[in-house]
Amino acid sequence: MITSVLVANRGEIACRVFRTCREAGIRTVAVHSDADETALHVRLADAAVRLPGTASADTYLRGDLIVKAAVAAGADAVHPGYGFLSENADFARAVTDAGLTWIGPPPEAIEAMASKTRAKELLGIAPLNRVTEADLPVLVKAAAGGGGRGMRVVRRLADLDDALTAARAEAVSAFGDGEVFVEPYVENGRHVEVQILADTHGTVWALGTRDCSLQRRHQKVIEEAPAPGLSPRLDAELRETAVRAARSVSYVGAGTVEFLVDAHGRAHFLEMNTRLQVEHPV
Repeated sequence: MITSVLVANRGEIACRVFRTCREAGIRTVAVHSDADETALHVRLADAAVRLPGTASADTYLRGDLIVKAAVAAGADAVHPGYGFLSENADFARAVTDAGLTWIGPPPEAIEAMASKTRAKELLGIAPLNRVTEADLPVLVKAAAGGGGRGMRVVRRLADLDDALTAARAEAVSAFGDGEVFVEPYVENGRHVEVQILADTHGTVWALGTRDCSLQRRHQKVIEEAPAPGLSPRLDAELRETAVRAARSVSYVGAGTVEFLVDAHGRAHFLEMNTRLQVEHPV
């Protein structure tokens, strides 16, 4: 039984988890950098542990320090929130190796879905290994990417090699992984997500859909739930694929499966976020 939870995060998500813990009678522990010593999440927690330094790389991204803080504070479990170390399989393992409960998906599930190419393989989606004129336009994409980094739209075959080179370079710089792949580019597609929740007994629920199509520089600006204008057939297909993706890696906890929906109502799997989504309240 969990009696005390350390949240390895700050800001809105830490405050939200602390509020839920308080309602459940669970003790809370915050971690904070020197710059966040008086932050709201620190003041809301029952206890707080200082992570010396001001930069994220020295504090909130130091999994070893956070595990030590959890043990020292007497926490039973660690909640990663979103961002920072929430999709770091090594951190998840370090938490469990210390005898603590990891509130998140299994490390193996995090690793399996970390690569977009591996995720597509699990769902039986073949990559475009050989691009022809008939395939254009296509999108070159970083396998470990996100936020629009490591992406290039190609409309002419003559531009493909340069796009691959540029995408690889950006992917190495942003993610430390130069693997890229090519997939069909969906013109004017809708970005639709499915929120899933899975327990430890193999049950997966597709809780609902979100439309995230309004974006700026590949960053979401406005979201609407449930996603409007989906046919019953498409809604069912999105939910079924999301559940299948979760079951393919024995997923546990909250997660999000992302799709593009083209003008013909066809769904294209994008990726799975193995963490609590920033916009989960939607």
